[in-house]
Amino acid sequence: MAGAARLAVVGTSGYAFTYLRRARALHDEGRAIFAGACDIRPPAPRALALMPTGAGIHNDLTGMLNDIAPDVVVVATPPHSHVPIASEVLRAGADVLIETPPVLDLAGYNELAAHGRICQTGFQSFGSAALPPLLQAIGEGRLGEVTGIGAAGAWVRTDAYYARNPWAGRRWLDGQAVVDGALTNPFSHAVATALLVAGMAGNDPSDITLELFGTRDLEADDTACLRLRFDAGPEIVVAASLCAEQDHEPFVLVHGTEGRAKFWYKTHRLEINDEHVPVGPPTDLLRNLLDHRSHGVPLLAPLSKTRAFASVVQAVRDAPGPAPIPEGWIRTVGHGPERHPVVRGIGEEVAVAAERLALFSEIGVPWAGPNRWWRGVHRVIVRQ
Repeated sequence: MAGAARLAVVGTSGYAFTYLRRARALHDEGRAIFAGACDIRPPAPRALALMPTGAGIHNDLTGMLNDIAPDVVVVATPPHSHVPIASEVLRAGADVLIETPPVLDLAGYNELAAHGRICQTGFQSFGSAALPPLLQAIGEGRLGEVTGIGAAGAWVRTDAYYARNPWAGRRWLDGQAVVDGALTNPFSHAVATALLVAGMAGNDPSDITLELFGTRDLEADDTACLRLRFDAGPEIVVAASLCAEQDHEPFVLVHGTEGRAKFWYKTHRLEINDEHVPVGPPTDLLRNLLDHRSHGVPLLAPLSKTRAFASVVQAVRDAPGPAPIPEGWIRTVGHGPERHPVVRGIGEEVAVAAERLALFSEIGVPWAGPNRWWRGVHRVIVRQ
């Protein structure tokens, strides 16, 4: 493995476990040296089983950086820890891949960008093989002028989901922003991908309009929509909920004067003007980072493509708390850890919002209507 990058992973449980598997696969292929991992808690046996012989296990970041001197570090920890951990890694001279959401405000974005080192984010949809033909179709004018980008998704999330860790469903934890809302964590890919397709990912929005709602006694929203406008470029509307009857595959919808395109970013399906476009498998973003270091291949999900997303997270963080959806529109399904609320018709309503480029209050959703008292104080416009 002469010349191979020394790779480390911060975090060993939850989604971080997938990075341990990917790091081990890269090690076994000779693409990297999986040198170690770090977690404040003892790793589970299945995590330990993925560590190569000689790899170090540490419970503090500074000790790991000093001991194994990694070239690349994956940060797959709770969202509110991303910036301080990534900053220490970058100061130590390593490059990073940060799981989503990478930062929770523009200050965090600027702090990481100021280091001037390689900083890849974990927006896996940015590695989809569907994006190049989609962006090519837009660039060639096959859709005409792009007038707007819609995105939508609706999933089921049970009580067990919110009990899985202390920060789930929170905006703040011990004085630190967490911002675990529908648009900023579960459907962060919908927001970030819509911004990327619109060509606005690195820009500052001029207007951010939010409608945030909740069905649970939580700080964060579980049903939300937003509209983004820029000084130039198409407007973007994203609608999402964690209170569906069943999971609905999320998508990004490009509206043009002469056509449209639909991209299902989880399964990498693409239709352009109602015709299916076959695409290959997605590019793994950790591999992409290593290829960038060794061969100069362009990064697919650099931090620079997440500035507008950081503005969105900051706006949600600073917005009033979510408005409660009236009980008459909610029914409860399941029991115990599998219990979850279902908002009547929400799977269809998020799709309509993306189709019409309209907010819940603008498509006639009764609990979000303009004459409802609970909406007036929970819809904000942020001008930056």
